[in-house]
Amino acid sequence: MSTGSHAGRPKSWAAVAVIFVGFTVGGVALCLGPNWPMFWGGAAVVVLGAVISWAVDIMSDVIVDEPRA
Repeated sequence: MSTGSHAGRPKSWAAVAVIFVGFTVGGVALCLGPNWPMFWGGAAVVVLGAVISWAVDIMSDVIVDEPRA
């Protein structure tokens, strides 16, 4: 359990990296024409990153405050 750090776990950062790559691919695809197959490939990578972030429980990664009673 985290003790107030904003750093996060490495597997959470890996999920964020996958989402970032998908977003970048989709953005580049829109600038290249738009290239719709490439865009939807990037969107699929973002969805894959969302599934990974759910699997590693990214939302429980950072706890800033102590639990309140």
